[in-house]
Amino acid sequence: MEERPITDWLPLTKKEVEKRGWDELDVILISGDAYVDHPSFGTAVIGRIMESEGLKVGIVAQPNWQDDLRDFKKLGKPKYFFGVTAGCMDSMVNHYTANRRLRSNDSYTPGGEAGFRPDYATTVYSNILKEIYPDVPVLIGGIEASLRRVTHYDYWADKLFPSVLVDSKADVLVYGMGEQPLREIIRGVKSGIPLTQLTNINQVAFLQPKEAALPVVDSWETVELSSHEDCLLDKIKYAANFKIVEVESNKWQANRIIQQVGDQTLVINPPFKTMDEVEMDRSFDLPYTRLPHPKYRKRGPIPAFEMIKFSVNMHRGCFGGCSFCTISAHQGKFIASRSEKSIMKEVDQITKSPDFKGYISDLGGPSANMYKMRGKDESICARCSSPSCIHPVICSNLDTSHKPLTEIYKKVDAHPGIKKAFVGSGVRYDLLVDDFNKNNSDMNHDEYMEQLITRHVSGRLKVAPEHTSDATLRVMRKPSFKYFRKFKEKYDAISAKHGLKQPLIPYFISSHPGCEEVDMANLAAETKDLGFHLEQVQDFTPTPMTVAEVIYYTGVHPYTLQPIYTAKTKEEKQNQNKYFFWYKAEFKDWIRNRLTKLQRPDLAQRLLGFRNRNQKY
Repeated sequence: MEERPITDWLPLTKKEVEKRGWDELDVILISGDAYVDHPSFGTAVIGRIMESEGLKVGIVAQPNWQDDLRDFKKLGKPKYFFGVTAGCMDSMVNHYTANRRLRSNDSYTPGGEAGFRPDYATTVYSNILKEIYPDVPVLIGGIEASLRRVTHYDYWADKLFPSVLVDSKADVLVYGMGEQPLREIIRGVKSGIPLTQLTNINQVAFLQPKEAALPVVDSWETVELSSHEDCLLDKIKYAANFKIVEVESNKWQANRIIQQVGDQTLVINPPFKTMDEVEMDRSFDLPYTRLPHPKYRKRGPIPAFEMIKFSVNMHRGCFGGCSFCTISAHQGKFIASRSEKSIMKEVDQITKSPDFKGYISDLGGPSANMYKMRGKDESICARCSSPSCIHPVICSNLDTSHKPLTEIYKKVDAHPGIKKAFVGSGVRYDLLVDDFNKNNSDMNHDEYMEQLITRHVSGRLKVAPEHTSDATLRVMRKPSFKYFRKFKEKYDAISAKHGLKQPLIPYFISSHPGCEEVDMANLAAETKDLGFHLEQVQDFTPTPMTVAEVIYYTGVHPYTLQPIYTAKTKEEKQNQNKYFFWYKAEFKDWIRNRLTKLQRPDLAQRLLGFRNRNQKY
């Protein structure tokens, strides 16, 4: 293999900057992740967009924040601004388990090593830059900044934080997927407008003095949240704030949001309308090398890259609106899909990779089967503010045809360089159950399932019913478990028809708001009856800007302000989690005694059977 020139990557060092013949950079990006030049990694996308707009861009990846801070100085001072991101994950989710235990690895670091980014990375990086270069503006973005843009509960510190703009001292925040606001920002600074004066761009947030007048934009109405200080005193006001933020985030024509924070006003401009196909293609078709920077070769593979290097992301966004999930909060409710041409172009690129063996690991997206789904009459969508298009029922205006996706699967299968293309992303199974999804007019769901099961399952298929209790599922904004049963019947029938043994792997969550301990015992019994020994289980983590996080902190649902039980102590959470593993000997006595105490011996019998003199269980 002929080695690529180092100038194929955006520069990480002063020497690489000089090799390009540059004596100054326009923008320097600081990232908590190692630099992987691939469209699945936000820093690469942002850097390539800026490059496509004619800027000279450098990257400082995983700088050392504990020494003399030389990493923050090595590329010098940028002409326009620093861009800061914690990386592809919130740094606290990246660092800690649901039990607040420090993780021993980091998938976005060479060799999977932990310890290469700080807690609250966005704030730490931004403060360092403000100290070294007080005259250079700082723009923050990425999922950590995006979901912490307003007063938010932080599970790890167990307290409310103000907007990340306050603690980070950054000048401007871009929330959500950054392509559209970034292009506007770049055009503004190139025309001579300082970053701090670009206050009328959609999808940005900033702080201004309390007494200052709001920027005038004729088409924007403004809604005001309860102040940060009021939220500290009253949890109900915090819960009510969340509803406003989520509703506005899910509108096509949203309002500007303001919130008083001390002697400042936080201003959050409305989001852009979801990217169209041309804009999506433009982002994915940038000249990525699709490889980690060569400097990491001796440090070992980057696990997150190894997982996705032969995968294709076909769309963004999710209209599920699940209470515990941040996808729609960051990527949006409406689906942004790439063109078939762009997708096939990427497939072709992958087949030319020297270590590609013919197998694509994932043709997917946040939910594998939402590609090209949208409102049939978009004027109805324009008036909608619902957080979900499929809860409590599937919207009659939603086009849930799987035909475009099935056609892409077939075209990828027909590519001469592809032996198999798998779907590794989770499949939204409720869209495929006709009893739940009444929009299946031409039976294209059946064709999709046949294609998926016979051609694109790599040993087993992941789906996420998340729970079996209807009460808990309503809080989760998920459908009744009876629809999972119907999906499983259909899945098993198609598998049997073709002589395939590809187990279904369901994902479940314990300790979610609304879930009592008996609900977990019942979940264990119901899944046992279906033949599952659960492995893919997860304890609930309250992440910023989710319905479930608000319930966890406040004790009430933000839409009804009615109380909802949540397991909060370590003991309560561990008790719920143990029921997943009813089949393990070390838990059987505990489960039997516990269910007897809870006056549910019937569940103990279903899980463990009768106990008699000759047989322990």
